[in-house]
Amino acid sequence: MSHTKIGLLISPDLFFTSKVTGTAHALGLRVESIDDVTTAAARLSSGDVACVLFDLGAPRASITNLFAALPASARIPVIAFGSHVNVELLEAAQAAGAEVMPRSQFASTLPDILKKHLGAS
Repeated sequence: MSHTKIGLLISPDLFFTSKVTGTAHALGLRVESIDDVTTAAARLSSGDVACVLFDLGAPRASITNLFAALPASARIPVIAFGSHVNVELLEAAQAAGAEVMPRSQFASTLPDILKKHLGAS
């Protein structure tokens, strides 16, 4: 019996969220959408989360708070994406420990990102 790995998407953008969850579904993978770090922290303790996809434009979430909320045992990748013009935010996310990319690159490489982190182990 295989253990299903899921991705957590933290984003307030409903259109973009449906693109991410739809792409995951088409690949036979699962991404759950949430919009705040408190919910993410509770969800991370379940042990089946393989990666976090973090929208740096999320007003109710902070990348620093996310890393503080990650259980010590959870060494899962955090992929942060945001506007290419918001250099300070992208650099802060990278300094916190996230893999960082502009939103356009995240969108164009989404299937590869999902397969890499959520595909069969």
